Amino acid sequence: MKKNGILNSEIDKVLADLGHTDQIIIADAGLPIPDGVKKIDLALALNDPAFQKVLDLLVEEMVIEEVMLADEIKAGNPKQLEQIQQKLPTQTFNYVSHEEFKNLSKNAKAIIRTGEATPYSNIILQSGVLF
Repeated sequence: MKKNGILNSEIDKVLADLGHTDQIIIADAGLPIPDGVKKIDLALALNDPAFQKVLDLLVEEMVIEEVMLADEIKAGNPKQLEQIQQKLPTQTFNYVSHEEFKNLSKNAKAIIRTGEATPYSNIILQSGVLF
């Protein structure tokens, strides 16, 4: 048994398989999951687990070089945006419309669905390299 870190075997496997520029998504409870994209459903109830809890774990385990968010998060959920920016202070941030975000989700290696129930609590994390 793993001693620490992410214990969810599906998430752990996805992270181990990521290459440079591969993308995974942490999603709120409402983001549609495109056909053919691996869905790792962690949602137990509304806001459980919270988006930020899952982000904290991935920040610890993943080399993240770039972040993509829906532009609507700026007005629709500024508190969430502020917390994301604090956790990823050196990463490049890109913003697209929420519709474009949903379209881009088709390219993700996996979407991790949380129970988050606040608007625009979705993030694309692009993998970097250790060297």
